[in-house]
Order: sequence, then C-alpha cells, then structure tokens
Amino acid sequence: MSAQDQDPAVELPPELAMPEPVSGLWRDGVHLFPLRVHWENTDAGGIVYHSEYLKFAERARTEMLRLADLSQQEMLKDLGVAFAVARITIDYKRPAVLDDVLVVKSTVEQLGGAVMDLKQTVTRKGEALAILSVKVACLSLKEGRATRIPKGVREKMAATVP
Repeated sequence: MSAQDQDPAVELPPELAMPEPVSGLWRDGVHLFPLRVHWENTDAGGIVYHSEYLKFAERARTEMLRLADLSQQEMLKDLGVAFAVARITIDYKRPAVLDDVLVVKSTVEQLGGAVMDLKQTVTRKGEALAILSVKVACLSLKEGRATRIPKGVREKMAATVP
C-alpha cells in the first residue's frame, strides 16, 4: 500500500488532479445538464429504466440550484428549509439507450410563494425523450410543512426565470 493510500490528506500531483464535476450551464433561461447513460441505468437490453429519468431530472435540478448560487446544504443549515418534490408527472416519448449522451433541459416556469413549477425535458440530439412537469415545494424542516421561499433564495431563482 502506498503512502497516498494510507494518508487521505496527501495531494495528488497536478497531472492526476480531477476537474470539478460539470454542473451544466444556463442559456436563455434554460439550465442544460449533460449526462451519459451508463450500464447501471439500463435493463439487460440496454434500454433506460423508466425510474432513471427521475434520477436524471433530480441531478439536473440539484446542479441548476448550484449554478444559481444556491447550496442545498447551506439552505438546510442556515435557513432551515429544503426543496422537495410535491408532484411530478412524466410523459415518455422515446427510450434512451446505453451510451447515449443526454441533455436535461430545466426551466422554472412559475415561481410562487412556497412552490416552483419546473419543466424538465430529457433530450438526445435535440429530440425529447421524456418531458417532466415538476412542482417543488419549499419545506420548513422545523415545522415539517411548506413555507415561503426565503427572500435571498427567491431572488436567485427569479433571476433564472426567462
């Protein structure tokens, strides 16, 4: 076992350093999040499981918040709130398959007092594979119910609305 394996504080040499994970980008009020379909996302025939689209969309929403300069950990710790899916519907159009490069397009369609309505479309080469309508509620962890979206969070999210 090398010294690096024994001591997690050892720095990797620059040529082995890994870049930050990709969070996607904002373009004209739409968050674009790229991903690739891996074996774990598929059945034995290489077709993406229906439930994987929920995971793809969740990942995209997390990265969308990150790019809007919102840390979910800080929201929990400092404000005592978190976003949670209140309702979601999915319209499946075409299957994704092993090794496909997908882009999840996320748009905040409406920003209410305690909820956000989002549209998320999973695409392959511009073609819609699945369209998700998502209602996300801001929850007070102390009270265990929906609460108004805090002002600073609201301002950052409002800046993303086309």
